[in-house]
Amino acid sequence: MMVGHLGELALSGSAIATSLSSVTGFSLLLGMASGLETLCGRAYGAKRYKKLGIHTYRAILSLIIVCLPISLLWIYMGKLLSLIGQDPLISQEAGKYIAWMVPALFAYGTAQPLMKFLQSQSLTLPMLLSSFTTLCIHIPLCWAMVLKTGLGNVGAALSISISYWINVLILLMYIKYSDSCKATRTALSMEAFKGINEFLRLAVPSAVMMCLEWWSFELLVLLSGLLPNPRLETSVLSICLTSIVVLYTIPYGLGCAASTRVSNELGAGKPNGARLAFLVVISITIVEALVASLALFGLRRVIGYAYSNEDELVRYVREMIPLVSISVIMDACQGVLSGIARGCGWQHIGAYVNLGAFYLVGIPTAVLLGFLFHNGGKGLWIGILSGSVIQTLLLGVITISTNWQHQAVLARNRVDERLSLESCVE
Repeated sequence: MMVGHLGELALSGSAIATSLSSVTGFSLLLGMASGLETLCGRAYGAKRYKKLGIHTYRAILSLIIVCLPISLLWIYMGKLLSLIGQDPLISQEAGKYIAWMVPALFAYGTAQPLMKFLQSQSLTLPMLLSSFTTLCIHIPLCWAMVLKTGLGNVGAALSISISYWINVLILLMYIKYSDSCKATRTALSMEAFKGINEFLRLAVPSAVMMCLEWWSFELLVLLSGLLPNPRLETSVLSICLTSIVVLYTIPYGLGCAASTRVSNELGAGKPNGARLAFLVVISITIVEALVASLALFGLRRVIGYAYSNEDELVRYVREMIPLVSISVIMDACQGVLSGIARGCGWQHIGAYVNLGAFYLVGIPTAVLLGFLFHNGGKGLWIGILSGSVIQTLLLGVITISTNWQHQAVLARNRVDERLSLESCVE
């Protein structure tokens, strides 16, 4: 929003950079960290409290290692964009923006495992207060660095990096000194290094599951740069995507809560509790999705002004909002169903579903409508929306037909197997 008031070029460059940072970095780290929802959730449900700290150390170490090659890619992103045919001016702006986001990458890779550590124990209030404090700092910081220092969109990237590290420090202080984490807090030991493979076995399919979906939406912004009038198309699709991401935080939070409850209940050997958690959260999500979608549609005439004062851009956003409102409903449902899948350890199944829904149906349909039928950004969005519908239906069928008793037995067996292996090693 801040960068949008610097002009169309700054907004387009930041939009491309934001999409690329999500595709190549943040989505991968979040997906890998989501493997902890299964590992830590089951361990906590089975009352193996010390395992939570060990799993978290493994995740942080793994994610920091992954950040190293990604940071090199980001530093040279501007040149790479020019090589693949993007507008030279947009490529230059995007390259500057994403290069200054490198510190945020390492902060994100540290913060996500810490948040999963707290989430698996249902310690959500500290995360809420940490995020709220960071947001209160970030808004004036971003405003000052973008509009008052002369740094432009570079100021936006720096403000994000600073804010992410502030969030990390708050979380670390809470975990270190709070009595709530006394049972699960552990010191760093060689055990964390030895078991990285165990984390990766769940982290990799979890990352694939999340990235396949996330990348499909971000690909829309990159494809829009190849349409006629790329600055307008890129800016509008970026605004729509940003609106989706903002609203998706609600069902994603519900999905994380569902993942925690389901994994805790399965780890404790309580299949009825896991099934009840699913029924409650899906009911809440349907209501929330309808409210959010209707609210977005009702605000369709003013949303564009939050990002720009240019009439052409605002009109285009207004035309796109009905499609975005439908996407809000689909994303809300699949967000919760994906959380259930993570809680059950079905990341590999989710990866196959997302691959088929988005890359066999969604993206080809988007390219067909956007380029061959000359529907522009609307065609791209309709295509990806079709993928979301198929994804939601498939995940819904899989979850509804689940044998929760069998899942509870599997979860307990996996926890016991890990403990037996560790005892043999010792």
